[in-house]
Amino acid sequence: MTTGRVNPTQTLETQGISGLGNVYYNLIEPDLIQHALCRDEGTLGLGGTLLVSTGKYTGRSPNDKHVVRTKSVEDKIWWENNRAMSPEGFDRLYEDMTAHMQGRDYFVQDLYGGADPQYRLDVRVVTELAWHSLFIRHMLRRPDREELDDFVPEFTIINSPSFKADPKRHDCRSDTVIAMNFDRKLILIGGTEYGGENKKSVFTLLNYILPQKGIMAMHCSANHAPGNPVDTAVFFGLSGTGKTTLSADPERVLIGDDEHGWSDRGTFNFEGGCYAKTINLSREAEPEIYDTTTKFGTVIENMVFDPETKELDFDDDSLTANMRCAYPLHYISNASSTGIGGHPKNIIMLTCDAFGVLPPIARLTPAQAMYHFLSGFTAKVAGTERGVTEPTPTFSTCFGAPFMPLRPEVYGELLREKIATHGATCWLVNTGWTGGAYGTGSRMPIKATRALLSAALDGSLEDAEFRKDKNFGFEVPTRVKASAVPDILLDPRRTWDNPEAYDRQAAKLVAMFAENFAQYESNIDADVRAAAIG
Repeated sequence: MTTGRVNPTQTLETQGISGLGNVYYNLIEPDLIQHALCRDEGTLGLGGTLLVSTGKYTGRSPNDKHVVRTKSVEDKIWWENNRAMSPEGFDRLYEDMTAHMQGRDYFVQDLYGGADPQYRLDVRVVTELAWHSLFIRHMLRRPDREELDDFVPEFTIINSPSFKADPKRHDCRSDTVIAMNFDRKLILIGGTEYGGENKKSVFTLLNYILPQKGIMAMHCSANHAPGNPVDTAVFFGLSGTGKTTLSADPERVLIGDDEHGWSDRGTFNFEGGCYAKTINLSREAEPEIYDTTTKFGTVIENMVFDPETKELDFDDDSLTANMRCAYPLHYISNASSTGIGGHPKNIIMLTCDAFGVLPPIARLTPAQAMYHFLSGFTAKVAGTERGVTEPTPTFSTCFGAPFMPLRPEVYGELLREKIATHGATCWLVNTGWTGGAYGTGSRMPIKATRALLSAALDGSLEDAEFRKDKNFGFEVPTRVKASAVPDILLDPRRTWDNPEAYDRQAAKLVAMFAENFAQYESNIDADVRAAAIG
């Protein structure tokens, strides 16, 4: 049986997938929640939320993500970062997965990846779980109902968690698989219930397609000044650096919290929703995100809750520290209705430096921006993982290496070209430690970070006096007028009790940057190679 609204020329059967049980096309939120509850996929929570567990996998499985190695992509893919799968292995995987699907019910959502109609990707997502259909309906952008009558998918994602891959037969690593075939315009996901695999598969697609059209694909949040989309800012940053928190400024309009494109027309959100971490979430610190956890249709992943009252425990990470909620963007009151902004006026690169070396803010040249973009630095701290006894550097190129199918230099060059063309000012912002490394110093005051960001975004920081940092060569303000930021905080060496110990730590961090960056030196210009020299 087939139900729901769909282009009659674009059913799964016309795509060659037949013999399924019930197929539900483009169901809306109440129907999907009803199906999920009837199928015992989750629990109805406060306000009509859906409480789900993802089972064995509570996060992405990057080591099980594969790109099919065909002639058309052979010379484009960054193979050091992307596992290859043979076309023959993929063909067997598709044959076996579609055979496994026989007689089972599936849910289909026809959606857009990208708010700009000129550059969006029309994506069909086929899921075995009703809650996955609800999840991706939040995450991507929904066509109007009448647009579904003519919808033609460019790419199709099939997600069947109950299917287990065979590594030998399917040329993959384990019984969990995410396989991307750019020639066949298919992505197959099996063996994992984690919702984020659906979302990041689309992001990876856009990271492959858009740069080849001259469009920068960015793992970043973005906002703009009220009534002035021309005053747009983007925030790059790895997990834990404050990307979502700092972009959710009540004084600015939120374009999006995670994935964006930068075209010759400006900035646009890839998504239609947010996928926010909920560990230690509080109404006091992030009231709007907190309130989404009791709004109808929000999908709440892997959170402990009271079985009687359904109250959530935001501090209990016994299931995972990666507990999350997925909700439509319009649940945030200051969210953009269009998902579109202007060319970035300011580019913020966020890092959490647990070594206590980097200043709270620094201004970057275009070459330095490319250097720090390719470096993608943040740090793990002692106690977060077994065996970590001192700050450990993490370098994730372009602030999102797991989602980058092309060489990092492709994204870096695009960023530098767009900065040069549109005159964006670039800032490096450290939300980590000051006065010493983790365990000795203290976390950068959030009020100071917000004050410095405000000064950068409103242009007043441009009028400050700057010094050249002797370790990294970027410019650091020496004083910020009309700000509560103390001058001493702007010079991290002065915040340490032992300046010589700071110098040793700084030299150590500079060497770590240089060692990591050596992998890119043969493919980039000399000015970028020299960008970190103080």
